[in-house]
Amino acid sequence: QVQLVESGGGLVQAGGSLRLSCAASGSIFSFNAMGWYRRAPGKQRELVALIGRDGSTNYADSVKGRFTISRGNAKNTVYLQMNSLKPEDTAVYYCMGRNSDYVPYWGQGTQVTVSS
Repeated sequence: QVQLVESGGGLVQAGGSLRLSCAASGSIFSFNAMGWYRRAPGKQRELVALIGRDGSTNYADSVKGRFTISRGNAKNTVYLQMNSLKPEDTAVYYCMGRNSDYVPYWGQGTQVTVSS
């Protein structure tokens, strides 16, 4: 059974930084793409950043220039460096891994809270 586990969330003041990490276990295949999504209170889940196996990236407009997604050397690991955090970045952040059949696998989520 594939499991994704996130870490690195927490409470930070506006303007601060956090780094989220995600590692998958139980998978014999490498994800074609990995990414981060978030769900803020009262809002739908939205894409934050996505990275393909070839290293190509895609970011939500709201985080461009502030967040950086990267894949680790270990199989099925992904990171999200978040700088210049804003209160509106407060949300539960979910790691996602997608296989070659476009089947997504999700982590349990990690809370990020940015205080003003």
